[in-house]
Amino acid sequence: MRIAYLVGEYPAVSHTFILREIAALRARGLEILTCSIRRTGPEHHRGPAERSEAETTFNVLPEAMRPAGMLRAQLQALRDPRRYFGVLRKAWGMRGPGLRAALYQLFYFLEAVVLARHLQDRGVTHLHAHFAQASCTVALLAARLADIPFSFTLHGPADFTDPKTWRLSDKIADARFVACISHYCRSQAMLVSPHEHWSRLHIVHCGVEPDRYLAGPPEGQGMLFVGRLAAAKGVPILIEAMTRIRESCPDAHLTLVGDGPDRARLEAMTRQLGLSDRIRFTGYRSQDEVAEILAGSALFVLPSFAEGVPVVLMEAMAAGRPVVTTRIAGIPELVEDGVSGRIVPPGDVDAFAQAVLDVLTAPDSIPAMGQEGRIKVQAEFDIETEAARLALLFSGAT
Repeated sequence: MRIAYLVGEYPAVSHTFILREIAALRARGLEILTCSIRRTGPEHHRGPAERSEAETTFNVLPEAMRPAGMLRAQLQALRDPRRYFGVLRKAWGMRGPGLRAALYQLFYFLEAVVLARHLQDRGVTHLHAHFAQASCTVALLAARLADIPFSFTLHGPADFTDPKTWRLSDKIADARFVACISHYCRSQAMLVSPHEHWSRLHIVHCGVEPDRYLAGPPEGQGMLFVGRLAAAKGVPILIEAMTRIRESCPDAHLTLVGDGPDRARLEAMTRQLGLSDRIRFTGYRSQDEVAEILAGSALFVLPSFAEGVPVVLMEAMAAGRPVVTTRIAGIPELVEDGVSGRIVPPGDVDAFAQAVLDVLTAPDSIPAMGQEGRIKVQAEFDIETEAARLALLFSGAT
């Protein structure tokens, strides 16, 4: 087998779990070629693994925008006009409402033609996509043009916000299999697909390398958040909660690792609340840097409004750190309230602050909670185990 992976942006700092998955599959002897719709910038290449992947990844859009590249791809696809126009009809039939959606669907088809040529030239035998939105549409069409099997990993929550627009049921119907990252995720796929397609939906967790995050016992009252600084992460809840936390825990401080469209606004909010001496913004960091910062923290916090099963929680739990997070989507499948951390209703500042205080003011319980979290990750979210499951799916999809 020669398998190609397609992602909208690869490698990307927010998708290190895909890089880990590919590395684990390669370690099992699978040949994986990587493709990305857009070329990522150097801010995403924080470590040697990311830089290496960036050098070898095929980027669809830059090739599609080259007239010579597009012409060669079109001529190659038109050697089989019946297939070419059949896939074009499929693309048109999957369009969303409105002129804009129709135009985008034609763009996806053109990108698929370019990608299909790349896959055929390299003898790819299977195409796998991550996420179920635009890049997955390109993957479905490219696989049809190249006449190879297609599969994808379903994450959420964005994959579920508008399943009709993204034709999620069509993609499930076309896929040899769908890797769902949680039972909650699988249930949402079941909701939009007929019963006869449910057997294609398999649980394959995103995973981590537990030993990469192995750390000593937690000390102090340092808290850590890692993620994109955007609305879905609920960071204002965390910053506002800090005004309450500092009253009972004068040594409590928070490190925010990540970047995004809300960073300037969140920094301004921090200054307005007089928390500049308690909250530090670091920007993006590499996997190794995140592991180091985790080792120096006592507690991991994630007040998200929308998630799948956050890999950053797995990393924190692998490091033996209790977590405080929200009861949404697949998170309760990872975190057990009162055992490996605390889970509170999303958007509730008081509940979030109190949960943090419950942990920080009972330091004797922190090591035990952290150990329970590490046991959970080792048992159910180890990337080696999940890669083995995925490899079996690939072998059965030929």
